[in-house]
Amino acid sequence: MGVVIPLEESKNKLASIKPLVDLTRADMERVNQLILSKAGSDVQMIPEVANHLISSGGKRLRPMLTLAAASLFDYRGENHVKLATSVEFMHTATLLHDDVVDESDLRRGKSTARMIWGNQASVLVGDFLLGQAFRMMVDVGSLDALDVLSSAACVIAEGEVLQLSVAKNMETTEDDYLSVIRAKTAALFAAAAEVGPIVAEAGRSGRNALKSYGMNLGLAFQLVDDALDYGGKAADLGKNVGDDFREGKITLPVILAYRRGTEDERAFWRDAIEAGNSGANLEKALGLITKYGTLADTIGRAVHYGTIARDALAPLPDTVWKSALMEVIDFCIERVN
Repeated sequence: MGVVIPLEESKNKLASIKPLVDLTRADMERVNQLILSKAGSDVQMIPEVANHLISSGGKRLRPMLTLAAASLFDYRGENHVKLATSVEFMHTATLLHDDVVDESDLRRGKSTARMIWGNQASVLVGDFLLGQAFRMMVDVGSLDALDVLSSAACVIAEGEVLQLSVAKNMETTEDDYLSVIRAKTAALFAAAAEVGPIVAEAGRSGRNALKSYGMNLGLAFQLVDDALDYGGKAADLGKNVGDDFREGKITLPVILAYRRGTEDERAFWRDAIEAGNSGANLEKALGLITKYGTLADTIGRAVHYGTIARDALAPLPDTVWKSALMEVIDFCIERVN
């Protein structure tokens, strides 16, 4: 069953992260070298597990945000490379932990580390990467950057626990859901963007602008991800369409369909999500999501947060860096095409 997700407006040319990739290419080469160096260990399993995920083809958007945010304020130095690598290690660690908590079999189209090496190795290697991330933060010598990234690590962990507390509970509200993704996803986007102006000594207004940009970009990014699980393609997702449904995840398209449905339809959702009887009912779930237009509304929320991210950058001088960061907003939302 195909699902078409309309956008508020269409453009002749889809947005791309290519401008950001091109601008950060040289620095990202240094980040990638540092990643390989810091993922090394005399304990053979550590680099095996770490490199399995690190080399699996992610866009590395978060470290690119750190590099771009520093360059936006004309930073000249090396510390943004260390902070960008720290950000990527934090992200990789959360993915290793997430796959254990979610009992996921696939990540970016490949078997998850836990499926190959087991849950224990995945958790412990994730802990190793977090430790390496904090060592690099200390090397940078900025207490403000350390404070921002360590606080983000705490918030992400809180988000994981909050998600557990609302898991498979169809009484979860949209506010509950937004609290989860704000902590689990958007907090790291915000921290990744904020440490750029910190290391560039850009002042409070620069920090606040990039923090707001990152937070709202992260919210838009996750909202689109959750919509794509019901309206995307497996090749784009790196997992099977409907995996969130089969795993009983409460995401916004489901929350809205449940609250707008009849009592019989709500009973279906409770049976599928809470009782774990999703089985072959994905077609029915897609039908209800289509009936109540919840994918379009989810994308509408993403557009809203994208607009806030755009407004956060608006007062800053117009440069190629600002233009590239603006285009990332459109890219994140236009993935639904």
